[in-house]
Order: sequence, then C-alpha cells, then structure tokens
Amino acid sequence: MSLTGGHTVITREEIRDVEFDWFAADAGGHLAQFLAAGDPHVPGAALVSEELLEALHVWLDTRPEREEANAPAGGFDEHLTPPQRRGAYVYDHVPGEPGVYRLVAAPRTPLGLAEVPERLRAYLADLTLPVTFGAARLRVGEDGAAEELPAGGEGRASRGE
Repeated sequence: MSLTGGHTVITREEIRDVEFDWFAADAGGHLAQFLAAGDPHVPGAALVSEELLEALHVWLDTRPEREEANAPAGGFDEHLTPPQRRGAYVYDHVPGEPGVYRLVAAPRTPLGLAEVPERLRAYLADLTLPVTFGAARLRVGEDGAAEELPAGGEGRASRGE
C-alpha cells in the first residue's frame, strides 16, 4: 500500500486472490456492494482510499436492517444478504470472467445516495457506474466503464445487431 494525499492506496496485487469488497453507485443514485472474490479487475477509483472504503463498510454495516433477505437464487447466496437487508444491492464476481458480476441480492427499497454521509458520497462520485442496479449480470472495467450483460451465457453484451 502507498499513501497518497493522506489516504492509503490499495494495489491490485493486494486484492488478487483474496476477498475484496468495493462499492459503487448506479445512474439512479443507488448503492451496491461488489464482492470481487480475488478478481483484481476492479475500478481504479475503488482503490484510492483504504480509509474511505473502510468507512463506507462500517457505515453500511452499522445501519439497521430495513427488510427481509431477498436473494433470488437462494441457497448459498442467502449468507450474502446483510448489505441488501440494509438497502444495498449485492453483486458477486463470476469465477473465470474478469470484471463480471452476478446479482445475488436486491433490496425491495434501495438505499439512496442522499442517505450516505457527504464525505462518503464524494468518494463514490468516481464510482458511479452508467448502469441500473438490479440487472442480473454486469461487466465493470478497471476504468469504471460498465455494461449490463445477458443473464446467462458467455458474458457478452449485445451490440444491437
């Protein structure tokens, strides 16, 4: 880790092959927690401050639960619902597909960015993805580009052909 501007920068080497969770907002101003599961292909903006990332984790983890679990696939995904029960979408990395995530839990009443403290909203400003959370699969690039993918298959987006 290196220290830049008073913040500890996380390196891709540090998150390779270890669990690393990061957050983003969508075009509608909703929050999601992404479980990278060892995939280092996360947006660079997610790595700029270990301190702000941890503060966002703590803020979400200490909010009261507002709804019951909603993991569409059930089973194993049930244990991934705590952020969803507090209003955040939850996406889990798809093994073998760099930057691809599947929706594992969706809040019935999504948390809005207006509810997030200002200093954490500022951190999320560069982590606002041009998608709508709730899509079954997303591809997210290291540059912060993102796209919705078909629910199954090869993980390729339609080009409208």
